[in-house]
Amino acid sequence: MSERYDYDLFVIGGGSGGVRAARRAAMLGKRVAIAEEYRYGGTCVIRGCVPKKLLVYASQFSETFEDAPFYGWTLGEHRFDWATLIANKDREIERLENIYRSNLVKAGVEVHATRAVLEGPHEVRFLDGDRLVSAETILVAVGGRAARHPSLPGAEHCITSNEAFHLKEMPRSVVILGGGYIAVEFANIFLGLGAKVTLVYRGKEILQGFDDDLRIELHQAMEKKGMVIRCEEAIERVSQIGNGRLAAHLFGGDVIEADQVMLAIGRQANTENLGCDKVGIDLDERGGIKVDDYSRTNVPSVYAIGDVTHRIQLTPVAIHEAMCFVETVFRGNPTKPDFETVPTAVFSQPEIGAVGMTESAASKAFPEIEIYRARFRPMRQTLTTRSEPMLMKLVVDAATRRVLGAHVLGPDAGEMSQLLGIAVKARLTKDDFDRTMAVHPTAAEELVTMYEPSYRIRNGERVDG
Repeated sequence: MSERYDYDLFVIGGGSGGVRAARRAAMLGKRVAIAEEYRYGGTCVIRGCVPKKLLVYASQFSETFEDAPFYGWTLGEHRFDWATLIANKDREIERLENIYRSNLVKAGVEVHATRAVLEGPHEVRFLDGDRLVSAETILVAVGGRAARHPSLPGAEHCITSNEAFHLKEMPRSVVILGGGYIAVEFANIFLGLGAKVTLVYRGKEILQGFDDDLRIELHQAMEKKGMVIRCEEAIERVSQIGNGRLAAHLFGGDVIEADQVMLAIGRQANTENLGCDKVGIDLDERGGIKVDDYSRTNVPSVYAIGDVTHRIQLTPVAIHEAMCFVETVFRGNPTKPDFETVPTAVFSQPEIGAVGMTESAASKAFPEIEIYRARFRPMRQTLTTRSEPMLMKLVVDAATRRVLGAHVLGPDAGEMSQLLGIAVKARLTKDDFDRTMAVHPTAAEELVTMYEPSYRIRNGERVDG
């Protein structure tokens, strides 16, 4: 690397992608610096996946307590304390952030706690102290943030997922605007913790992009638990009504009063005032950084990975992009990130785990597909009065027998999706699934014991039998 520059690599953004790239490059002996203006760990660790999953765990105890007597447990009085949960969550996040920082330092990365912006193709400016440094390669990994919906009258009274993690009190009632996984997960969190929840979504059904059977089944399960879901609706304005409470006015005329109104309407890239215009970096129509197949921007010395690029907005994807970036730039092995067949999970209640093509997508892409579908009551519920169906579904190409997609709704669906991801990624066939011995008694055994298709779809038309 050239000694003309202060660093071989400068990373702007200390989230999962940026940290991984910085560490890997430093471990190869490169001179690396990284700057993060808030806290190391990024959205996932600080205000996303990790704290959210901890809140999900907390919200699941209410059903566990309800079911316990059927298994012989006698429980005394139990109550939930929001302040205790948030304090314990904060301690865990602080522990994880310290690990991220420590790992960077151990790898030999120069760590900065300040906002850094682009000043030129090879220049970065620290806003704290207004210092200019140079790097042969710059990696932008600044992520994204929750959209605030500035055109909504009264949006200033609303919270996003960011604020939800730091509320001083547990809201007794919540209105959530949105129908994606963040909206659905928080709706289930607040419901499980005892709040009255109304989910408002402009689309016809929640969780667009997931398999329709799972979307419908989850919708029904959430309503059965007591949630109100208003699809094909939207909030026109939000107003204060006294005592700290809010009113969400729907376009249809209804008014819903709540302690909190949460906006979960998507995320936007953190490119404002980053210097992209000064350097001449092309952005997409939503403000994300445009990159090629190797994560390079139109400025050859500047790369970008993670949510700021508006590709697949998942933490493991950002980490994968980081590894490919290091291979490409520092190991002489040009490597494209592989975005095909990415497993994912929605930590709703019940959970969703999915990988590969949905029935709808596969029916458009293949002349004939087979659908294997099993719907049943999970064994854990059989001694209780709870009746929350579990759904498993395999989408198979009839011609090659390759499993195109696997979709699960029910307990531990997220865990299953990781292992199903290996099978679908490996392009295994339904015959491979059939040859696999079942593990009994488990719910997952259904995935290898559905021998006959529930129905077929031929040229877009369903064929039963």
